[in-house]
Amino acid sequence: MSRGKSVNTANDLAHMLDYNDAGNQCTTIQKQIPMAELECVRTMTETAPCIGSFSAVKTLWEVRIQKINEELRKEKEFRQRAVGRLTLVWEERVSLAKLKEKVITEDGRVILKIEQEEWKEWQLHRISLVKIPEFIGRFQNLIVLDLSRNAIEKVPKEIGQLPNLQELLLSYNKIKSVPKELSNCISLGRLELAVNRDICDLPLQLSDLKKLYHVDLSMNQFTTIPSALLNMPSLEWLDMGSNKLQQLPDTIDRMENLHTLWLQRNEITHLPETISNMKNLSTLVLSNNKLRDIPACMQQMTNLRFVNFRDNPLQLQVTLPPCKNTEEEEERELFGIQFMHMYIQESLSRAENLDNCIPVASATINDNE
Repeated sequence: MSRGKSVNTANDLAHMLDYNDAGNQCTTIQKQIPMAELECVRTMTETAPCIGSFSAVKTLWEVRIQKINEELRKEKEFRQRAVGRLTLVWEERVSLAKLKEKVITEDGRVILKIEQEEWKEWQLHRISLVKIPEFIGRFQNLIVLDLSRNAIEKVPKEIGQLPNLQELLLSYNKIKSVPKELSNCISLGRLELAVNRDICDLPLQLSDLKKLYHVDLSMNQFTTIPSALLNMPSLEWLDMGSNKLQQLPDTIDRMENLHTLWLQRNEITHLPETISNMKNLSTLVLSNNKLRDIPACMQQMTNLRFVNFRDNPLQLQVTLPPCKNTEEEEERELFGIQFMHMYIQESLSRAENLDNCIPVASATINDNE
């Protein structure tokens, strides 16, 4: 083969010939490459660029398709937002048109008559409202009345004229008492009077609220749990934290459906034995009180899932066993369920040892006599 003869690839040429530095043919490889193999090499060499080109085109189209799909998705979202905004605008226009129908003029005064308006929810926060108007009773269809974070000092008795009221939220005000007429709100399920600071009792008539399940009386002046709450069959959630509770009533187990009880930051010195009869209680918070002991009967409260005895002057010092791993340590409540059970076991063990020591001492005295 002469040097001028064309070859298909540089590799073919390297396999077929050896060259010296001057580029002249030195030695012809003894073993000649069969023609069939040379044809195969030529075909593969010509096909490789085609395969690479096809892959590049495929990738390009995939990118383009993905980009088009993304643009279609964004356009769809834009249309949905536009429809939503348009709907809101029309709803506001309809509401405004209804309000205009309520505007009348009497003696040169423009008056908005809203007594018969079908409003179902009032939410007025941080407007320095000092009084709930007496005509509140005319809003018979009112379901939610939220006047939290104002300066209201009194709840009018007309509040009892709202038979459909389900939520009464009056936290962060200056209310000192609750009218007995509230008991006429037979649909009431949620009552919040937290952070009024001066409420110290509830009317006994409120026990007629058979649907009331959620009550928040935290940060007031209660010295005990109101009797009205003890007779509410549907009560499930009660917060009386940050009051001046000194003891819990022996009839506390009458709140048989209660599952959450917050009593943190009070002055409670002991717990009644009847607390163990609250079979549905799953959360009990007693931190920052004056408890000196944990009653042994509480180990019978099998449904209790969360309890907190932190910052109480308990008589016994109980140390929890070391954790097996970091995850267990992070999940552990230092004054929770495990602590409570260990405390009770330690208390019972010490009481048993004390009982065993008493007969021995008596026998020693008799022997000396």
